[in-house]
Amino acid sequence: MKFAFNIPNFGTFADVETLVDLAVTAEAAGWDGFFLWDHVWSDDDTPFVDPWIALTAIAVATRRIRIGTMVTPLPRRRPWTFARQTATLDHLSHGRLIAGVGIGGDGWREYSAFGEDSDAKRHGAMLDEALDVVTGLWSGEPFSYSGEHYTIDNARFLPTPRQQPRIPVWVAGFWPNKPPFRRAARWDGVFPIGKDQDMSPDDIRAMLEYIGQHRDADTPFDVAVNGRVYSLDDVEQPASVADYEAAGVTWWMDVFTGDVPASRVRAHIAQGPPS
Repeated sequence: MKFAFNIPNFGTFADVETLVDLAVTAEAAGWDGFFLWDHVWSDDDTPFVDPWIALTAIAVATRRIRIGTMVTPLPRRRPWTFARQTATLDHLSHGRLIAGVGIGGDGWREYSAFGEDSDAKRHGAMLDEALDVVTGLWSGEPFSYSGEHYTIDNARFLPTPRQQPRIPVWVAGFWPNKPPFRRAARWDGVFPIGKDQDMSPDDIRAMLEYIGQHRDADTPFDVAVNGRVYSLDDVEQPASVADYEAAGVTWWMDVFTGDVPASRVRAHIAQGPPS
């Protein structure tokens, strides 16, 4: 099992230098990954930072640790821009990028406040098409596409990502909703969230059994979960690393909410991952 941090891009963490410091500390302490949330706005005047600019700075400051967003709502980005940005960052990081994607939600009005359609079913269809577009452009071959939401007319993107056959794609979803997990079966990993925010080992087993019914590839498949979640009150969700590993989890993530002081987070990171 690998161990990572999943950090908000707002509140305490709405500062690129703070995020770089935490990522450098995590790498030195032996953690395997450092991931950022991808939100753009809330209506309570909370400060935000762009996660992709922050990840660029983190890529320059680190050498080993895996990086990425957990997760980017791809329907609110243009997939060709995403393809170009991720390929560039994969080269800059020397092949350390993981692309976590999902449909997002409109709970903070991150779609509707900007005049975007907030229909989740439509976003699911957009995500499927966008992933086809992104991977088609990552191929480095002339690529055309005609879908309901996106059209590409003979475009060729070079260079290809450093990682081959592609940058790993992990798909997020709320279990036990089934469509996100049929989607995840096509790709390289899954980032599940339970209906009560956490996933039990039994939930993981049931989810993996379902994914297995829809997965044709025999390539490695990652399962990333939010294990311990810390808030300002230092409330920790009880969880056993060994139980989750036995259930099939490959990535364990410690999570902090956006109101926890950065000094407390840094001290936690410096202790190193669970033994």
